[in-house]
Amino acid sequence: MTAVPDPGAPALIWCPFAGEEDAARVSEALLDERLVACANILPAMRSLYVWNGERGEARETAVLFKTDAALLARAVERLAQLHPYEEPAAIGWRACEAPQATRAWLAGLLAPEDRGRRAGNDAA
Repeated sequence: MTAVPDPGAPALIWCPFAGEEDAARVSEALLDERLVACANILPAMRSLYVWNGERGEARETAVLFKTDAALLARAVERLAQLHPYEEPAAIGWRACEAPQATRAWLAGLLAPEDRGRRAGNDAA
């Protein structure tokens, strides 16, 4: 069995969307599936990028998702499945600092049996 990262360790996911409706739809699904505890939908931003070797520009809506590190890989994978872009730029990372209350809130996403696990120890 794969080791579960330390519950209560915060993690974040950044992802742009074409518009607020898509961002809200995907955010609602991830919240309903308990893969994230919060989705901060940010106002329209100007994106300058290189895609398939060509420069581009678009107006996009960004979302910053908050989750527990133990759910990070599953949340990013599910986000990519739900996202309307063919290849969404969903980037997740573990955060190294957060107040204990925030850590507890994020750990609340986990099933009770997963909360007791520690990295490298599969015993509940």
